[in-house]
Amino acid sequence: MVTMMGISLVGRQVVMVGGGRVAARRIRRFLLDGAVIRVVAPEVCADVARLVQDNQLEWIARGFQPADLSDAWLVHTATGDAPTDGGVAALCSERRILCINAGDGAHGSARLAAETQSGDSIVGVVSDTGVDPVRTSLLRDAIAERLRNGGLPVRRRRTTTVGHVHLVGGGPGPVDLITVRGRRLLAEADVVVTDRLGPTAVLDELSSTVEIIDVGKRPQHHPVPQDEINAIIVDRARRGLRVVRLKGGDPFVYGRGGEEVAACLATGVPVDVVPGLTSIVSVPQAAGIPVTHRGTAAALHVVNGQDAPTEATLAALRDPQTTTVVLMGVSALASFAVAALDAGADENLPVAIVESGHTDAQRTTRATLATATDAAARAGVRNPAVMVFGHVAAVDLLMPALTSHADGRTTL
Repeated sequence: MVTMMGISLVGRQVVMVGGGRVAARRIRRFLLDGAVIRVVAPEVCADVARLVQDNQLEWIARGFQPADLSDAWLVHTATGDAPTDGGVAALCSERRILCINAGDGAHGSARLAAETQSGDSIVGVVSDTGVDPVRTSLLRDAIAERLRNGGLPVRRRRTTTVGHVHLVGGGPGPVDLITVRGRRLLAEADVVVTDRLGPTAVLDELSSTVEIIDVGKRPQHHPVPQDEINAIIVDRARRGLRVVRLKGGDPFVYGRGGEEVAACLATGVPVDVVPGLTSIVSVPQAAGIPVTHRGTAAALHVVNGQDAPTEATLAALRDPQTTTVVLMGVSALASFAVAALDAGADENLPVAIVESGHTDAQRTTRATLATATDAAARAGVRNPAVMVFGHVAAVDLLMPALTSHADGRTTL
């Protein structure tokens, strides 16, 4: 019968008897655990030699002697010689020192589990009897996959005095385009403060006990002001809760993530940011449009379409080697196009407007700078949409358009 225990090796003496490939693997693991390592072996392989040199480990270059166990908390023997390994294990048993025996199949008094970690949770798999490392590794990997996908109950049940805020970029919308780290943090969350865009379907997977607060903004309609959003995430974290601020795209791309980080830091609330797949590249990509392409576009200019175009934006629109991506700009398209034409941009510059990228409602309207406003009006273009100005938006650059319309609009 095996009892699994979590034992801290930080600052504690571990003796590694043997210097082969098994020893190298285990030394790396013990180093990650913060152990103080003593290697006992007449000779060591190249990997162990590098580990000894790079980490300034103690190496006793001879065969094992009982005195080598001085101050040891844990011993790992892997000499490749069964009698030697058995003798080390027996001596450790006499001295009540935990020992891992990798040499004769007898295990010793301790075993290393096949481990995986998710946040601050560590899961280990060992065999109760016998040795079957392939099975334990496969089982560990299957558990790790469930942890990465947020499929296991890793949410804390005890609150702490100070919680934590995670700003998670959810990407353009599909649940499978959020990062692995984002999925894990959602599975651990006590509170999710969410926008209307992004992978909102993932919220259906959360426990009914998770508090979900919708603060989503719409064009010209901000029901929850930013200061109030800041107050919400700080308040919940101060209650000792884990807060995920779930955003579409990336938190630092027109997502006001910087303001929320500043609010947390100003009040002493721990905060970190998980990047997301930004709509700047992911939404055009969904329509087969690369924002850069060798021989076509070598630079990328990104602008908030709600603001009047600056001289830098107008210069980018005049440059045939630059792609200009406009976010949140549908309502200002007419004035934007007029300003670009008045500044000398090519009236035949290709334009693509991609609505609801990466969803079943995705639609692409193609035009030129001169015809974009009329084409968008005829198509009834609506937010959310990403507008691409540049030669990368030309029809058939990479992927053929499925439907061409008489008004110059094409849809994929």
